[in-house]
Amino acid sequence: ILVQPVTKVPVGTVLARLATAVEFVVEEVDASKDAALVKTEPHVEYVVNVKKEMAVPVGTVIASPVVRKRAQEQHLDLSNIKGSGPSGAILLRDIEPASSVSSKSVTPAESIRAAIARAMEKSKKEIPHYYITLDIDISPVQQWLQKENADKEPEQRMLLLAVLLKAVATTLIKYPQLNGYYIDGSFKENKAINIGNVISLREGGLMVPAIHDVEQMSLTEIMDAIRDISSRSRGGHLRSSELMDATITITSMGERGSDSVLGVIYPPQVAIIGFGKPRQLPQVRESEIVVCDVITTSLSADHRVSDGIVGAKFLNALAKKLQKPELL
Repeated sequence: ILVQPVTKVPVGTVLARLATAVEFVVEEVDASKDAALVKTEPHVEYVVNVKKEMAVPVGTVIASPVVRKRAQEQHLDLSNIKGSGPSGAILLRDIEPASSVSSKSVTPAESIRAAIARAMEKSKKEIPHYYITLDIDISPVQQWLQKENADKEPEQRMLLLAVLLKAVATTLIKYPQLNGYYIDGSFKENKAINIGNVISLREGGLMVPAIHDVEQMSLTEIMDAIRDISSRSRGGHLRSSELMDATITITSMGERGSDSVLGVIYPPQVAIIGFGKPRQLPQVRESEIVVCDVITTSLSADHRVSDGIVGAKFLNALAKKLQKPELL
């Protein structure tokens, strides 16, 4: 590659040179000696013959642009990866989180952990995080879910996570500073709200597939999408777009998790939202103490793009959304 992406150059500039698996030789042929080739002009024809097969030069990395883009996002050194394609070409399957990250033999769990470590190390070094939390009363959500799920089979029931995703997506519409990427020294807002959902794998490690355009989906569609990506994540059948297109990430501890979680931003995103374990706590309501279902919600955000005031407003707006789940 001679010219890097997103670079303006004059028309006619050579952008790249391709290493081919064969060498071509141009031979001159006297057309007058073959009646089948006789033409009035010109009197010389050119025939291209394959002379011999040649090996790809040592050290050459064969990989498509999408593979190189994915490797850059995962901070992978392609020279250390053994490709499974023709002539050793590196394919997408070779650099998925469950694939090898070096020429050494490692288990999928070790590979995933190594990829996570690289991304999180880069995040903590380069992104100035700020953290804020808010205890949100989700009693209305829990009561609404109980009614919605009363007559449904277990596999058809709505989960709290679906409601949380929809509430986050609709709240982000008014807080675009938290939805997008920080690239080349500036923030690029993303109109689509693609929420990456952290999924814990049984063999160890995490996957963060994205659910696309969540703000446009119904709660039922979101629930179906959660089941789908969870199943395909654990089966290793995710699409590359689902692993690359998240504009913000949510990590949820679930029923068996901790009370709260402070996430680390996944670059080039600028925010991650954490939901702790739903639990019952005493709350003061009109001078009376009542027991409420509460979930501690955190926001970790990039201080180069937003600040604590914006973050606090977002969390409070999210809390209001969750008081009326029937409107989501």
